[in-house]
Amino acid sequence: MGQDRAVDPLTPAAAPLASLIGRFLAFSGDQRRLSAHTLRAYGNTLERFDDFLGRHLGGPVAGGQLAALTPADLRAFLAMRRGEGLAAASLARETSALRSFLAWARRQEGLACDAVAALKSPRQKPRLPRALAPDDISQLVDIVEDSARQPWQAARDAAVLLLLYGAGLRIGEAMGLTGAVLPLGEVLRVTGKRAKTRLVPLLPQVRAAVEAYLALCPYPPAAAAPLFRTARGGPLDAGHIRRAVQAARAALALPASATPHALRHSFATHLLARGADLRQLQELMGHASLSSTQIYTAVDAAQLLDAWRSAHPRAD
Repeated sequence: MGQDRAVDPLTPAAAPLASLIGRFLAFSGDQRRLSAHTLRAYGNTLERFDDFLGRHLGGPVAGGQLAALTPADLRAFLAMRRGEGLAAASLARETSALRSFLAWARRQEGLACDAVAALKSPRQKPRLPRALAPDDISQLVDIVEDSARQPWQAARDAAVLLLLYGAGLRIGEAMGLTGAVLPLGEVLRVTGKRAKTRLVPLLPQVRAAVEAYLALCPYPPAAAAPLFRTARGGPLDAGHIRRAVQAARAALALPASATPHALRHSFATHLLARGADLRQLQELMGHASLSSTQIYTAVDAAQLLDAWRSAHPRAD
């Protein structure tokens, strides 16, 4: 007869804060479907918070002590982080992580921390996305292609960049594409943040770039396999594209803001400048709220695909 499985005898109030943080991260990944990047950021913030409280309160912290925290305790943690050189935007993200964790502790574990109600995010100036000029994007793609070791890798990198600019994909969304999207049609189904899917139109130039890569790629596409492969056949890492763009922007003397994500910003900015509808753009970008799209400045509605074609550097 096998041994019974061990059961944690600790109540939420008696459980170490680190244990509660682990449960929160698991919940956020499984139920809220937060991205791995967000989970890492939350985990880093809460690990620092746990360490701070241990020193601030003079010993290991348990869940029950959350109720005794004061607004001054929470502000002391954020003041420490600001003193470590954290910018306002990063401090706002850490504040959001604290709020999310303490809200979960109240709702799921019955551990109330009333002090969080007094916690305010630091004021920060809104950062406007920086778009690249169409000519700069075209040159950037050309240099990235020229820098690749093999023709199929050049075609691969160009296809990824054109998906970012020509379809507005996040780089993680492009890396997450599999052979299941084939054969390509006039629209592409994309899985974005929190596993939400959306449909984006594919310009003929973008579709042709992906098909050119597939024709040269030495690894046959499979429904469950990544669409973009490394030299050894594994999934292409976003870091490769970032490094390729970094090298290309240096050759073109472009600013540090010329990143793969800037291509997505350029997609939105150029469409709006040529009359794209804000609501349509919200759907294309995969934004949960219109306010996220409004940063690109709303303009009167117009023909979306016509505006898109006129904005694209490789359009006929």
